[in-house]
Amino acid sequence: QVQLVESGGGLVQPGGSLRLSCAASGFTSSSYAMRWYRQAPGKERELVAAVSSTGGTTSYSDSVKGRFTISRDNAKNTMYLQMNSLKGDDTAVYYCMAVTLGTGTTYWGQGTQVTVSS
Repeated sequence: QVQLVESGGGLVQPGGSLRLSCAASGFTSSSYAMRWYRQAPGKERELVAAVSSTGGTTSYSDSVKGRFTISRDNAKNTMYLQMNSLKGDDTAVYYCMAVTLGTGTTYWGQGTQVTVSS
């Protein structure tokens, strides 16, 4: 049974940093890409960043480019999102998602709250 568990959210002041983690379990291999999404109150869920199955290819939304860094450690079955220079607009519930190569099956974590406020 595949499970994704996010951690690392919390309250941070504007300009601060947080690192989110997403621990994956139940996969038989590392043949899955991963993504971070976020959803702010009253808004649709949006894609924040993506990383390939090997970690060699990454992409970012324009709103976080240059401030956030996505990475993954396949030896630890964990994906990360380093968030720097946080702004109030970054306040949201952050979700990790995995999509298996070939079948395209998707799995979601339960989300972790990030609040940027002074």
